Amino acid sequence: MIRAILWLQVGLAVVLFGSDLLRVLPRLAMPSQAPELDTPLRPGDQTRRYRPAEIAPRTAPPGTTRPVPAPQDMPSRLLFEAALWEERETLTLTGTIAPGDAERLEEFLLARPAPPELVYLNSPGGSVGDALAIGRRLRGLEVETRMFGTDICLSACPYLLAAGVARSVEEGAMVGVHQHFFGENRALPAFLAVEDIQRGQGEVMGYLDEMDVDTRIMRPALLTPPDEIYLLTEAEMAAFRLAPYPVPEAE
Repeated sequence: MIRAILWLQVGLAVVLFGSDLLRVLPRLAMPSQAPELDTPLRPGDQTRRYRPAEIAPRTAPPGTTRPVPAPQDMPSRLLFEAALWEERETLTLTGTIAPGDAERLEEFLLARPAPPELVYLNSPGGSVGDALAIGRRLRGLEVETRMFGTDICLSACPYLLAAGVARSVEEGAMVGVHQHFFGENRALPAFLAVEDIQRGQGEVMGYLDEMDVDTRIMRPALLTPPDEIYLLTEAEMAAFRLAPYPVPEAE
């Protein structure tokens, strides 16, 4: 009886591992065939290849001014830089959102003489948990979030954009969403892994509701695999109440 139970457990493990392998192998053998990130968009043609390690800051046109100079390389974790811009305390968040960045930002803010009023974003995304924590901290400060035309805000970064009590995205900036991993352990049984994913999605939807973003934004996110990114059009950002926000009143 004990041997039978043991072999049953081994068999279940093999089945679960095999099903995971069969699901992952096609993605490994045939990576995304979507166009490169900088390929011009057209409505309905908005899915682009997402390789965050290869994303570099885009060059701004000559004469462009920013609160702080754009870095030559995208930082591997958020870079916090403070400046006075438009006579307002301004914070720029640049780079990948790495685990622990929420705590780092808190330390940075506590060391500043005054809280920021404006926050500029330029990030390929990263840790969802840290993005939600940072977003709630920024909302507590009632900041305005912005993007310049050469900035990107992909993957988990739109949750930072959503944190602003006012939000604006210049023409040319890229804002994109896709599926998230939520840090689940692949060695977990399938039902526990699914439970983690669903809990993570529930947390994200609750956060979007807090920020007054239409949760329908999750539809293109859930339909786009992690190695691709769905770039939102200006009309979609307005429809989802992401940017501009508050939505301008009709004249």
